[in-house]
Amino acid sequence: MANISRWDPFRLEPFDDPFDNFFKGFMVKPFGTDMERQAPQIKVDVKEDDKSYTVKADIPGVKKEDIHVTIDGNRVSLSAEVRQEKEEKKGEIVLRSERYFGKASRAFTLDQEVDESNSHAKYSDGVLELVLPKKATVEARRLTID
Repeated sequence: MANISRWDPFRLEPFDDPFDNFFKGFMVKPFGTDMERQAPQIKVDVKEDDKSYTVKADIPGVKKEDIHVTIDGNRVSLSAEVRQEKEEKKGEIVLRSERYFGKASRAFTLDQEVDESNSHAKYSDGVLELVLPKKATVEARRLTID
């Protein structure tokens, strides 16, 4: 299976492990405001066996109707939308809101193509579990020349 890794444009290549955590976020955003909140990232675990891939994705606080999974060959795309409740009580003032409302998405490529017709998904307790069976590989056939 291919290694899945995140690309960080601010990573300083010559300073690998010892300085990696030291420079992370240093002087980038010293003071945050509510407008600078970033979308939550969908964190995934991908496991593989002989017949299928199993993907577990953490998507807390989302209704299953707002989760979309797209499979195109060996590319899997996940997206989810968290909607904000508009309930306000009379005389109530919001002092601080740290929860994110909006869209999050994630896409990755697997080594082998996925059989979309036999794939299934289950969402429970904020975790989306996908079972993605591998398509049977067709071996190349050698043609005889007449």
